[in-house]
Amino acid sequence: MFSHLKQRFGAPLAAGIIGLIAIWLIGMVILPQLLMVDYSFKPNLLPAEIGGPKDSYTLDNYITLFGNTIHLGIFFKTIWSSVLVTFLTLVVSYPIAFYLAKVATPRQAALFLLLLIIPFWINEILRTFSWYIILAYKGPLNALLLELGLITRPIRFLSGDGGVLIGMVYAYILFMIFPIYNAIESLDSNQIKAARNLGAGWVRTHYRVIIPHAKPGIATGCIMTFMLAAGSYAVPALLGSPGSRWFTQIIYNWFFEGGDWNQGAAYAFLLLIICIGFIGLVMKVFKVGLGDIAR
Repeated sequence: MFSHLKQRFGAPLAAGIIGLIAIWLIGMVILPQLLMVDYSFKPNLLPAEIGGPKDSYTLDNYITLFGNTIHLGIFFKTIWSSVLVTFLTLVVSYPIAFYLAKVATPRQAALFLLLLIIPFWINEILRTFSWYIILAYKGPLNALLLELGLITRPIRFLSGDGGVLIGMVYAYILFMIFPIYNAIESLDSNQIKAARNLGAGWVRTHYRVIIPHAKPGIATGCIMTFMLAAGSYAVPALLGSPGSRWFTQIIYNWFFEGGDWNQGAAYAFLLLIICIGFIGLVMKVFKVGLGDIAR
Protein backbone atom coordinates (compact mmCIF):
# COMPACT_ATOMS: atom_id res chain seq x y z
CA MET A 1 0.00 0.00 0.00
CA PHE A 2 2.80 2.41 0.92
CA SER A 3 4.66 1.75 -2.34
CA HIS A 4 1.51 2.41 -4.37
CA LEU A 5 0.86 5.68 -2.53
CA LYS A 6 4.54 6.60 -2.81
CA GLN A 7 4.48 6.22 -6.59
CA ARG A 8 1.34 8.33 -6.84
CA PHE A 9 1.86 11.08 -4.25
CA GLY A 10 5.50 10.89 -3.21
CA ALA A 11 7.10 9.56 -0.02
CA PRO A 12 6.25 12.42 2.42
CA LEU A 13 2.56 12.59 1.48
CA ALA A 14 2.28 8.78 1.40
CA ALA A 15 3.79 8.57 4.89
CA GLY A 16 1.34 11.21 6.10
CA ILE A 17 -1.63 9.33 4.67
CA ILE A 18 -0.49 6.05 6.23
CA GLY A 19 0.09 7.85 9.54
CA LEU A 20 -3.40 9.38 9.56
CA ILE A 21 -4.93 5.99 8.77
CA ALA A 22 -2.94 4.40 11.60
CA ILE A 23 -4.00 7.12 14.04
CA TRP A 24 -7.64 6.69 13.05
CA LEU A 25 -7.49 2.89 13.38
CA ILE A 26 -5.72 2.97 16.71
CA GLY A 27 -7.65 5.86 18.24
CA MET A 28 -11.13 5.16 16.90
CA VAL A 29 -11.19 1.37 16.51
CA ILE A 30 -8.53 -0.56 18.41
CA LEU A 31 -8.26 1.41 21.66
CA PRO A 32 -12.05 1.73 22.23
CA GLN A 33 -12.44 -2.01 21.67
CA LEU A 34 -9.60 -2.80 24.09
CA LEU A 35 -11.15 -0.45 26.65
CA MET A 36 -14.50 -2.18 26.22
CA VAL A 37 -12.88 -5.57 26.80
CA ASP A 38 -11.14 -4.24 29.93
CA TYR A 39 -14.44 -2.85 31.24
CA SER A 40 -16.21 -6.14 30.57
CA PHE A 41 -13.94 -8.09 32.93
CA LYS A 42 -14.30 -5.68 35.86
CA PRO A 43 -17.18 -5.18 38.30
CA ASN A 44 -19.30 -2.06 38.42
CA LEU A 45 -17.83 -0.14 41.35
CA LEU A 46 -18.35 3.18 43.05
CA PRO A 47 -15.62 5.76 42.30
CA ALA A 48 -14.22 5.33 45.83
CA GLU A 49 -13.86 1.56 45.29
CA ILE A 50 -11.88 1.81 42.04
CA GLY A 51 -8.33 0.63 42.68
CA GLY A 52 -9.36 -1.14 45.88
CA PRO A 53 -9.57 -4.85 46.69
CA LYS A 54 -12.85 -5.25 44.77
CA ASP A 55 -11.32 -3.81 41.59
CA SER A 56 -10.15 -7.08 40.05
CA TYR A 57 -10.82 -9.01 36.88
CA THR A 58 -13.82 -11.34 36.97
CA LEU A 59 -16.17 -13.29 34.67
CA ASP A 60 -19.28 -12.22 36.58
CA ASN A 61 -20.48 -9.87 33.84
CA TYR A 62 -20.46 -12.73 31.32
CA ILE A 63 -22.02 -15.18 33.74
CA THR A 64 -24.89 -12.70 34.18
CA LEU A 65 -25.95 -13.15 30.55
CA PHE A 66 -25.90 -16.93 30.66
CA GLY A 67 -27.81 -16.88 33.94
CA ASN A 68 -30.51 -14.55 32.59
CA THR A 69 -32.78 -16.65 30.37
CA ILE A 70 -34.64 -13.59 29.05
CA HIS A 71 -31.50 -11.78 27.92
CA LEU A 72 -30.00 -14.99 26.55
CA GLY A 73 -33.16 -15.64 24.54
CA ILE A 74 -33.06 -12.11 23.12
CA PHE A 75 -29.37 -12.60 22.29
CA PHE A 76 -29.99 -15.74 20.22
CA LYS A 77 -33.12 -14.24 18.66
CA THR A 78 -31.10 -11.22 17.56
CA ILE A 79 -28.47 -13.42 15.92
CA TRP A 80 -31.07 -15.56 14.16
CA SER A 81 -33.09 -12.53 13.05
CA SER A 82 -29.93 -10.86 11.72
CA VAL A 83 -29.20 -13.97 9.66
CA LEU A 84 -32.78 -13.87 8.36
CA VAL A 85 -32.45 -10.17 7.49
CA THR A 86 -29.23 -10.95 5.63
CA PHE A 87 -30.90 -13.76 3.66
CA LEU A 88 -33.98 -11.68 2.78
CA THR A 89 -31.81 -8.74 1.73
CA LEU A 90 -29.75 -11.06 -0.49
CA VAL A 91 -32.89 -12.49 -2.11
CA VAL A 92 -34.18 -8.98 -2.86
CA SER A 93 -30.84 -7.48 -3.88
CA TYR A 94 -29.41 -10.15 -6.20
CA PRO A 95 -32.00 -9.73 -9.00
CA ILE A 96 -31.69 -5.95 -8.76
CA ALA A 97 -27.89 -6.11 -8.92
CA PHE A 98 -27.98 -8.47 -11.92
CA TYR A 99 -30.48 -6.26 -13.74
CA LEU A 100 -28.35 -3.18 -13.17
CA ALA A 101 -25.11 -4.91 -14.19
CA LYS A 102 -26.16 -6.97 -17.22
CA VAL A 103 -29.67 -6.09 -18.39
CA ALA A 104 -30.26 -2.36 -17.99
CA THR A 105 -28.77 0.16 -20.38
CA PRO A 106 -26.26 2.61 -18.86
CA ARG A 107 -28.95 5.30 -18.74
CA GLN A 108 -31.50 2.97 -17.13
CA ALA A 109 -28.93 1.76 -14.61
CA ALA A 110 -27.95 5.33 -13.69
CA LEU A 111 -31.61 6.30 -13.20
CA PHE A 112 -32.34 3.18 -11.15
CA LEU A 113 -29.29 3.73 -8.94
CA LEU A 114 -30.30 7.36 -8.43
CA LEU A 115 -33.78 6.27 -7.34
CA LEU A 116 -32.19 3.82 -4.90
CA ILE A 117 -29.77 6.36 -3.45
CA ILE A 118 -32.03 9.42 -3.09
CA PRO A 119 -34.03 8.04 -0.11
CA PHE A 120 -30.76 7.45 1.73
CA TRP A 121 -30.03 11.17 1.68
CA ILE A 122 -32.54 11.34 4.52
CA ASN A 123 -31.56 10.48 8.08
CA GLU A 124 -31.98 6.79 9.00
CA ILE A 125 -34.33 7.59 11.87
CA LEU A 126 -36.63 9.58 9.59
CA ARG A 127 -36.60 6.79 6.99
CA THR A 128 -37.42 4.24 9.68
CA PHE A 129 -40.18 6.42 11.09
CA SER A 130 -41.69 6.66 7.58
CA TRP A 131 -41.99 2.86 7.63
CA TYR A 132 -43.65 3.14 11.03
CA ILE A 133 -46.31 5.32 9.40
CA ILE A 134 -46.65 3.04 6.36
CA LEU A 135 -46.99 -0.14 8.44
CA ALA A 136 -49.26 1.34 11.11
CA TYR A 137 -52.58 -0.38 11.89
CA LYS A 138 -54.45 2.47 10.20
CA GLY A 139 -51.61 3.33 7.85
CA PRO A 140 -51.60 3.64 4.05
CA LEU A 141 -50.51 0.04 3.42
CA ASN A 142 -53.47 -1.43 5.29
CA ALA A 143 -55.76 1.12 3.61
CA LEU A 144 -54.50 0.06 0.17
CA LEU A 145 -54.87 -3.65 0.90
CA LEU A 146 -58.41 -3.09 2.20
CA GLU A 147 -59.30 -1.02 -0.85
CA LEU A 148 -58.03 -3.76 -3.18
CA GLY A 149 -59.99 -6.36 -1.25
CA LEU A 150 -56.88 -8.40 -0.45
CA ILE A 151 -57.65 -8.36 3.27
CA THR A 152 -60.87 -8.04 5.26
CA ARG A 153 -59.35 -6.40 8.34
CA PRO A 154 -56.16 -4.41 8.99
CA ILE A 155 -52.99 -6.35 9.71
CA ARG A 156 -50.81 -5.47 12.70
CA PHE A 157 -47.49 -5.33 10.86
CA LEU A 158 -45.79 -3.72 13.86
CA SER A 159 -46.75 -6.56 16.20
CA GLY A 160 -43.83 -8.97 16.42
CA ASP A 161 -40.73 -8.95 14.25
CA GLY A 162 -42.38 -8.39 10.85
CA GLY A 163 -41.98 -4.62 10.86
CA VAL A 164 -38.39 -4.89 12.08
CA LEU A 165 -37.47 -7.29 9.27
CA ILE A 166 -39.06 -5.07 6.62
CA GLY A 167 -37.39 -1.96 8.01
CA MET A 168 -33.95 -3.58 8.17
CA VAL A 169 -34.11 -5.03 4.66
CA TYR A 170 -34.94 -1.55 3.39
CA ALA A 171 -32.35 0.17 5.59
CA TYR A 172 -29.43 -2.01 4.52
CA ILE A 173 -30.33 -3.01 0.97
CA LEU A 174 -27.72 -0.74 -0.61
CA PHE A 175 -24.97 -2.45 1.38
CA MET A 176 -25.96 -5.68 -0.35
CA ILE A 177 -26.72 -4.36 -3.84
CA PHE A 178 -23.50 -2.44 -4.52
CA PRO A 179 -20.96 -5.21 -3.72
CA ILE A 180 -22.94 -7.73 -5.79
CA TYR A 181 -23.42 -5.20 -8.60
CA ASN A 182 -19.68 -4.46 -8.71
CA ALA A 183 -18.86 -8.18 -8.80
CA ILE A 184 -21.37 -9.06 -11.55
CA GLU A 185 -20.41 -6.02 -13.64
CA SER A 186 -16.85 -7.33 -13.93
CA LEU A 187 -18.09 -10.61 -15.44
CA ASP A 188 -17.55 -10.90 -19.20
CA SER A 189 -21.02 -11.00 -20.79
CA ASN A 190 -19.69 -13.45 -23.37
CA GLN A 191 -19.54 -16.11 -20.65
CA ILE A 192 -23.27 -15.69 -20.03
CA LYS A 193 -23.99 -15.82 -23.76
CA ALA A 194 -21.84 -18.94 -24.12
CA ALA A 195 -23.70 -20.70 -21.32
CA ARG A 196 -27.04 -19.78 -22.86
CA ASN A 197 -25.92 -20.89 -26.34
CA LEU A 198 -24.82 -24.24 -24.94
CA GLY A 199 -28.34 -24.86 -23.66
CA ALA A 200 -28.10 -23.79 -20.04
CA GLY A 201 -31.26 -22.26 -18.63
CA TRP A 202 -31.21 -19.06 -16.63
CA VAL A 203 -31.21 -20.91 -13.30
CA ARG A 204 -28.23 -23.06 -14.32
CA THR A 205 -26.44 -20.05 -15.81
CA HIS A 206 -26.75 -18.14 -12.57
CA TYR A 207 -25.78 -21.15 -10.48
CA ARG A 208 -22.76 -22.23 -12.57
CA VAL A 209 -21.49 -18.96 -14.07
CA ILE A 210 -22.76 -15.76 -12.45
CA ILE A 211 -22.96 -16.66 -8.75
CA PRO A 212 -19.46 -18.26 -8.62
CA HIS A 213 -18.03 -15.07 -10.14
CA ALA A 214 -20.04 -12.87 -7.77
CA LYS A 215 -19.09 -14.77 -4.59
CA PRO A 216 -16.78 -12.05 -3.22
CA GLY A 217 -19.52 -9.45 -3.70
CA ILE A 218 -22.15 -11.68 -2.13
CA ALA A 219 -19.86 -12.42 0.82
CA THR A 220 -19.11 -8.73 1.32
CA GLY A 221 -22.80 -7.82 1.16
CA CYS A 222 -23.76 -10.56 3.62
CA ILE A 223 -21.06 -9.52 6.08
CA MET A 224 -21.97 -5.84 5.95
CA THR A 225 -25.71 -6.49 6.20
CA PHE A 226 -25.36 -8.92 9.11
CA MET A 227 -23.05 -6.60 11.05
CA LEU A 228 -25.39 -3.65 10.57
CA ALA A 229 -28.49 -5.68 11.43
CA ALA A 230 -26.98 -7.25 14.55
CA GLY A 231 -25.81 -3.84 15.76
CA SER A 232 -28.94 -1.92 14.81
CA TYR A 233 -30.75 0.07 17.47
CA ALA A 234 -33.01 2.60 15.73
CA VAL A 235 -34.95 0.14 13.56
CA PRO A 236 -36.01 -2.33 16.29
CA ALA A 237 -36.64 0.55 18.71
CA LEU A 238 -39.06 2.24 16.29
CA LEU A 239 -40.61 -0.70 14.44
CA GLY A 240 -40.47 -3.42 17.09
CA SER A 241 -43.11 -4.32 19.64
CA PRO A 242 -42.32 -4.91 23.35
CA GLY A 243 -42.02 -8.62 22.57
CA SER A 244 -39.51 -8.12 19.77
CA ARG A 245 -36.62 -6.46 21.60
CA TRP A 246 -33.18 -6.49 20.02
CA PHE A 247 -30.00 -7.30 21.94
CA THR A 248 -28.65 -3.83 21.22
CA GLN A 249 -31.57 -2.42 23.21
CA ILE A 250 -30.46 -4.49 26.21
CA ILE A 251 -26.92 -3.15 25.81
CA TYR A 252 -28.28 0.40 25.60
CA ASN A 253 -30.27 -0.15 28.79
CA TRP A 254 -27.19 -1.36 30.67
CA PHE A 255 -25.14 1.65 29.56
CA PHE A 256 -27.59 4.53 29.75
CA GLU A 257 -30.45 3.42 32.00
CA GLY A 258 -28.83 0.95 34.38
CA GLY A 259 -25.57 2.89 34.50
CA ASP A 260 -23.60 -0.38 34.47
CA TRP A 261 -21.01 0.16 31.77
CA ASN A 262 -19.12 -2.98 32.73
CA GLN A 263 -22.13 -5.22 32.19
CA GLY A 264 -22.99 -3.41 28.97
CA ALA A 265 -19.40 -3.85 27.75
CA ALA A 266 -19.59 -7.61 28.40
CA TYR A 267 -22.81 -7.88 26.41
CA ALA A 268 -21.36 -5.75 23.59
CA PHE A 269 -18.16 -7.81 23.47
CA LEU A 270 -20.11 -11.06 23.19
CA LEU A 271 -22.08 -9.59 20.29
CA LEU A 272 -18.80 -8.54 18.65
CA ILE A 273 -17.41 -12.08 19.02
CA ILE A 274 -20.49 -13.52 17.31
CA CYS A 275 -20.17 -11.01 14.48
CA ILE A 276 -16.51 -11.90 13.97
CA GLY A 277 -17.49 -15.58 13.96
CA PHE A 278 -20.12 -14.85 11.29
CA ILE A 279 -17.50 -13.15 9.13
CA GLY A 280 -15.28 -16.23 9.37
CA LEU A 281 -18.23 -18.52 8.56
CA VAL A 282 -19.23 -16.50 5.49
CA MET A 283 -15.64 -16.48 4.22
CA LYS A 284 -15.45 -20.25 4.66
CA VAL A 285 -18.83 -20.94 3.01
CA PHE A 286 -18.06 -18.74 0.00
CA LYS A 287 -14.39 -19.78 -0.02
CA VAL A 288 -13.11 -16.21 -0.22
CA GLY A 289 -10.30 -14.43 1.59
CA LEU A 290 -9.91 -10.95 2.98
CA GLY A 291 -8.23 -9.88 -0.27
CA ASP A 292 -11.25 -11.01 -2.30
CA ILE A 293 -13.63 -9.11 -0.02
CA ALA A 294 -11.51 -5.96 -0.02
CA ARG A 295 -11.49 -5.67 -3.83
